Parts: sequence; C-alpha cells; structure tokens
Amino acid sequence: MSDELEEIRRKKREHLQQQQQDAHQSDIDQYAYQQEQAERMEEEKKRILRQILTPEARERLTRLKMSRNELGEQLESQLISLAKSGRIQSVIDDDKLKQLLSQIQPKKHDTNIRRI
Repeated sequence: MSDELEEIRRKKREHLQQQQQDAHQSDIDQYAYQQEQAERMEEEKKRILRQILTPEARERLTRLKMSRNELGEQLESQLISLAKSGRIQSVIDDDKLKQLLSQIQPKKHDTNIRRI
C-alpha cells in the first residue's frame, strides 16, 4: 500500500515538473516571437525613413530622439503614417523636417519681467 502511494506521489511530482517545464518553454518561445516581431517592425520603420528622409534629416531625427525621445517618436510615427498613406510625394530634407517639427512642437511663450 505505501509503495503504491509513493509511486502515485512520484508520478504526480513528475507530471507537475513536466507541466512547469512545458509552461516555461512556452513562455520562452512567446518571448522570442515577440522579440522577432519587434525587430521586424523596427527594420520596417528604418526602411521607410530611409526612403522618405535625406541623410541630414535622418540625423536630425536621431538627435531629436536622443534629446527628446517622446517628441522624436511622435514625429517619426507621423512621418511613417504619412508615407504609408502615400501623402509624401518627395523626399523630406532637413528644412522640411524643421518645418514639420515646428508645427508639432508646442509654442513657447516668452515671459518678460519689467521693473517699474
């Protein structure tokens, strides 16, 4: 009787360990798939930006993303969506990129302090 009980316990432990290993492997596979998808999307973004921006404009966008990441990402996503929808007819140079950037940036208010 105790041998049978030990055998049942051993089988149950083995079964639980196998389930944990399967779940862990599934998590690893899912993570690898997500990483691969993210890399594909990043490569697609780079390819589109290479097509629509001059090297100087790409450099400016890269510097913008390093200093103000949120604004750079916003501008990048707008450029990509415009390119995908076919609304960009020519290559965007540095000056055009500056214009687009000034349009999406919030206007700064100058504060003047006058002494009386």
